[in-house]
Amino acid sequence: MRIFITGGGGFLGKAIVKQLVAKGHEVVSYSRRAYPELAALGVIHCQGDLGERTRVIAAMKGANAVIHTAAKADIWGDYLDFHQANVLGTENILVATDHWGIDKLVYTSSPSVVHPGEGGLEGVDESVPYPEHFEAFYPKTKAIAEQMILKANGPQLATVALRPHLIWGPGDPHFVPRLSQRARAGKLRLVGSKDPLIDTVYVDNAADAHLLALERLAVDSPIAGKAYFITQDEPLPVSEFANRILDAAGLPPVKRRVPLGVAQLAGSLFENAYRLLPLKGEPQFTRFLVHQLSTPHWFNISAAKKDLGYNPKVSLEEGMARLKHHLQTQEGQHVN
Repeated sequence: MRIFITGGGGFLGKAIVKQLVAKGHEVVSYSRRAYPELAALGVIHCQGDLGERTRVIAAMKGANAVIHTAAKADIWGDYLDFHQANVLGTENILVATDHWGIDKLVYTSSPSVVHPGEGGLEGVDESVPYPEHFEAFYPKTKAIAEQMILKANGPQLATVALRPHLIWGPGDPHFVPRLSQRARAGKLRLVGSKDPLIDTVYVDNAADAHLLALERLAVDSPIAGKAYFITQDEPLPVSEFANRILDAAGLPPVKRRVPLGVAQLAGSLFENAYRLLPLKGEPQFTRFLVHQLSTPHWFNISAAKKDLGYNPKVSLEEGMARLKHHLQTQEGQHVN
């Protein structure tokens, strides 16, 4: 089968591509820049922006199915940039599937589309509603896009949305490096006096869920038009997870804490400063980040187990061992 994937050069996208190639699929990756490592796997690469509808349509020619993973996933930025990538980009994907008569679309969503902010989420399933208010542009635009995808499910197109939570593993360009950099700079703090449970997912498990969904997806299939949480099914206290990552990176555990009220105030101050002043980069704290660190968010994945046949193949322990080996190898290369 010829599979069209957006963001094939990204962290999750690359893991999905490798599994697709291993199963004998022909893969076409669409992204803004070239990735030589994908070419080495025999992947066909089409370069372009999701906002360029004509390019998206042209690149999707001949595809039998689509996996849409590409998104702007930062904690800070201009709303129009998030809307362009996450909403208009998804709209263009849907237009292209209709243009070519493609009948399978797997969408990478996020549990943050239902995160209410201060209250957190404890053991919820997919019946939990979208919140009325979002504290960041990423979850807001991803929620809009997810609803577009699910609404598009019908007699000509089967769609499914997966919500992998806090993806980690070797090659992670975001979470692991940021955590390590802050720890090395002495700026890493736990938020609040509580230690809420959070779910995570190892990257290969998240990729496996996408292939399982693709295999089961068809018009009028039981999974069509639905969303599914994807996790390790092993929630941990936020401090334990952070310290396991730091241990893998050869760093001491984080013990210092900042009071929740202070962190919330800092988040507001940082956000206002970055809105009013010509500051580069992203704030050290935002209200969205504070609530992600201080509230529980773990999920009931029984629907994914039942409908997708999903079970984490790589355990938490094995995933951490792989991450540690990867980081130690990287460190050795830097030294040499």
